[in-house]
Amino acid sequence: MHLPTTSYHKGGYSSIINLNGIEKSFDDIKVLENISISVEKGELVSLLGPSGCGKSTIFNIISGLTPQDSGKLYIDGTIGYMQQKDLLLPWKNIMDNVALPLTIKGINKNAREEKVKKYLPIVGLEGYEKSYPSQLSGGMRQRASFLRTLMASEDIMLLDEPFASLDSITKSKMQLWLLKMKSKLNNTILLITHDIDEALLLSDRIYILSSKPATIKKEITLDFNMDNKKERLLSTKTLKLKEEILKLL
Repeated sequence: MHLPTTSYHKGGYSSIINLNGIEKSFDDIKVLENISISVEKGELVSLLGPSGCGKSTIFNIISGLTPQDSGKLYIDGTIGYMQQKDLLLPWKNIMDNVALPLTIKGINKNAREEKVKKYLPIVGLEGYEKSYPSQLSGGMRQRASFLRTLMASEDIMLLDEPFASLDSITKSKMQLWLLKMKSKLNNTILLITHDIDEALLLSDRIYILSSKPATIKKEITLDFNMDNKKERLLSTKTLKLKEEILKLL
């Protein structure tokens, strides 16, 4: 989903996203239990946990698609939500796909195309404006999906396992690409993943979630190799943290 969602105003919080004691059940099945998460402006924070533990439910609550049963939610800004599948419309070219959130906002064609064209070189899609999704590789489609999410909101991006469907080589390239985009755009990203290596490479902080009902087992701050996160791949600190996370999961 790449459409802007309702913006909530924060109340007494310094963070741009704050969940405090969020709980959620579906019928008689408890999915989330006492979830408290904060994200500061400009951070990349990951939610790491087993498949089906409730991570996507947290995103749906943040984006306003699902109401929480209890707890408080504060969001300072608008939200773009990128799901695992690129969801590009096959009958629209890349320009029209990327500009879709702007179209929905009622922005005229010239203005929306001008805005999209400003970002095409940044994400590596310059020259592909008139191409259709079927003509692009999986990695290129994910770049288009990312840019469409950015057009929905330049404040906060929710990325739900955006590279999970890609082969391992393309996935590694896209992870490094995301770091490059984050450095250029300096926006705020909350990422869902069940890939420990991905979380350790990309994140400023990681929240470790338990299996359902999801609780926060630990918050991990990655305060090393912040200027060049690629160097974490060879760091002994990364190996120790991976061992710790494996024990928690």
